[in-house]
Amino acid sequence: MKYSVEQGLARLPGPNGERFAELIAHGSMRTELYAPRGHDPQQPHAQDELYFIHSGRGQFVQGQERHRFAPGDAFFVPAGQPHRFEDFSDDFATWVVFWGPPGGERE
Repeated sequence: MKYSVEQGLARLPGPNGERFAELIAHGSMRTELYAPRGHDPQQPHAQDELYFIHSGRGQFVQGQERHRFAPGDAFFVPAGQPHRFEDFSDDFATWVVFWGPPGGERE
């Protein structure tokens, strides 16, 4: 399976204004392109997740920590942890990969 950022962006916004498009799914894994505009309304997720920043710059808030981000950066977020993107540029887009059981994998 091969998918591109352009394929994801072509599906945004979704029919109900969604700012994510699922492009790949296999077993418990799913891969989306996420491109919020203005603000990031997401809530904690039931699965572990990885973000791979494709474009844009801003800040990533993870729990009590803040991290500046740019293209090429990656973030791991364990299941259930509050997180969001803030102060991001208009061209912000990131791959997000969810996987594993609800509650996340254990070390």
